[in-house]
Amino acid sequence: MTGYVFAIALSAVVVTLLFFLLRTRRIREKYAGIWIVLSIAVVVLGAFPELAFWLSRLVGVQTPVNLLFAVGFAVLLAVCIQLSSEVSNLEEETRTLAEEIALLRLEVRTGFDRGRELHPPPPDGASGPSAAHGAAPAPPQVDGSTDVDRLDHEGS
Repeated sequence: MTGYVFAIALSAVVVTLLFFLLRTRRIREKYAGIWIVLSIAVVVLGAFPELAFWLSRLVGVQTPVNLLFAVGFAVLLAVCIQLSSEVSNLEEETRTLAEEIALLRLEVRTGFDRGRELHPPPPDGASGPSAAHGAAPAPPQVDGSTDVDRLDHEGS
């Protein structure tokens, strides 16, 4: 088996694997797209090897292998930068969600909604139904520590 046939067969396996991963939702379309395009490019270069020689002469590279290594390096660098960007965005989103959950836990545990009482006590001398039948207990007093400090001590 020649190297060209091997490259075409390997690209076909990669495309099949990518479609399987897409169907099972283990990879998103925006990530699979680049790999499918690269696999198709390998199939084209495997089917028409003279195209690699023509491209290397066009660019001014001595051998097509050097051009393939340079293009491969550039593609992998671009993929690494793109994935680093995605990871950074996900870290920021995770941090924001953790802060929102911490604030919601504080509201649920203390009965306060960021400074406002959720269940204000009835006015002095009021005889409403909540005062007569023992309404919900008054919210605990805030001791001056920050919301984050309190959640750190309670959650740990």
